[in-house]
Amino acid sequence: MATPHHHHHLVFICNPAIGNLVPAVEFAVRLVRHDPRFLATFLALDIPGRPLVNAYTQSRFSASPSQNIQFIAIPSVQPPSPALFHSHIGYLSLYFDSYKPHVKQAIIDLQNPRNSGRVVGVFVDMFTTAFIDVANDLQIPSYLFFASPATFLSLMVQLPKMDRDRVESSIRDSDAEFVLPSFAHPLTSSLLPSTVLKTRDGLLWYTHHGRRYGETNGVVINSFTELEPHALSSLGEIPPVYAVGPLLDLGGPAQWQPSRATHQSVLKWLDGQPERSVVLLSFGSMGSLDKAQVREIAFGLERAGFRFVWVVRQPPKTHLEHPDDYSDLDHVLPDGFVTRTAGLGLVCGWVPQVSILSHSAIGGFVSHCGWNSILESLWFGVPIATWPVYAEQQMNAFEMVKELELAVELRLDYREGSNLVTAKELETALRRLMDGGDDVRARVKRMGEKCRTVLLENGSSYTALNSLIEKLTAQIL
Repeated sequence: MATPHHHHHLVFICNPAIGNLVPAVEFAVRLVRHDPRFLATFLALDIPGRPLVNAYTQSRFSASPSQNIQFIAIPSVQPPSPALFHSHIGYLSLYFDSYKPHVKQAIIDLQNPRNSGRVVGVFVDMFTTAFIDVANDLQIPSYLFFASPATFLSLMVQLPKMDRDRVESSIRDSDAEFVLPSFAHPLTSSLLPSTVLKTRDGLLWYTHHGRRYGETNGVVINSFTELEPHALSSLGEIPPVYAVGPLLDLGGPAQWQPSRATHQSVLKWLDGQPERSVVLLSFGSMGSLDKAQVREIAFGLERAGFRFVWVVRQPPKTHLEHPDDYSDLDHVLPDGFVTRTAGLGLVCGWVPQVSILSHSAIGGFVSHCGWNSILESLWFGVPIATWPVYAEQQMNAFEMVKELELAVELRLDYREGSNLVTAKELETALRRLMDGGDDVRARVKRMGEKCRTVLLENGSSYTALNSLIEKLTAQIL
């Protein structure tokens, strides 16, 4: 695919999860369109049990080469022994580490003169920092691509600076204040990521990765100054931070997602609904809820009486797999629910969220508060009711409700094992989201406008991208 006109290779090595991979690809797309001297190569790591990731990667393999982006499949490696599983992030980190010889060889092959250029940067993501070692061995500058908000980046870079005993003491007290410079308001420890709260191994791995961020030449983050002014300014030079967001796949999911028939049926149903009358409930590509919680949601939707599209997914079977769609929803929904709500709503498996949020019938979004979902909701001016589930989503929910006042609070600290969100809680939040919350809706609409202006010439994200390109090319001149 490379031609003599493509002189500057950038290599990306990402955790193969939709929430990390998609914004990284969108960043690469924007960069190579902005400066066609670059060619972006994604080294695709294979982890079993992730059908959405596989569908996305395959779609990118077959994409037009004119985009100056290519994917190279890295040979599979044997997963670490299950006996080494002490935390999800720890196990993944060990898995990634075993890929280093294959990744190194792939980059050496890209450096071959026949590929008409040289690798000028290696981008790792928040949990693939093992490949900084590969970049160092090959004397190539490394960069961090961070797909989450600046508030979470602050946690990652602050953990190595904190006294470990004090951190562990705070974690044991869920009501203890946990002060981070990126938040104007103090957090409580109950809002920290589950991996940090539940296992010492998880805390140690978070600290390890955060320490390694400082070894890179720069951090590219999927945020923008107008959205997170306080958090971004608090980071300083850790190294330099380039806020180039929002990075959104606005057209792609409808093309690569595996269940197009379901997608089309949902859109057809939405076409027949009044403007801003439907609430979307979706918990992300890695989100799932147990049967008891699913039943409470069903009762809450019936009580509230709003039109709805509800994405329901079954929990994964293993630690490395992602959730999948149910083959038969009748096993988890209350008896008669589908019949009673016929015409009022739809229950479905995974659908491309962007095309649903962009529909004029959508008036609210009950969200897990994954950062990509937050940015998508802001882009389309759809207010959120917060229902965090995993990762840093509790912190994201706190930021959206307490710091930025851009969301309606349903729960801030929900996670696997929490007390159920009751039908009454959901009903109350839906009424605030759909019938009230005009101030929040207005603020979300204004932020949606800023999402677009920052990408225009002289906008903050446009300017940050130019600064990054200057840094990437300075060593070549």
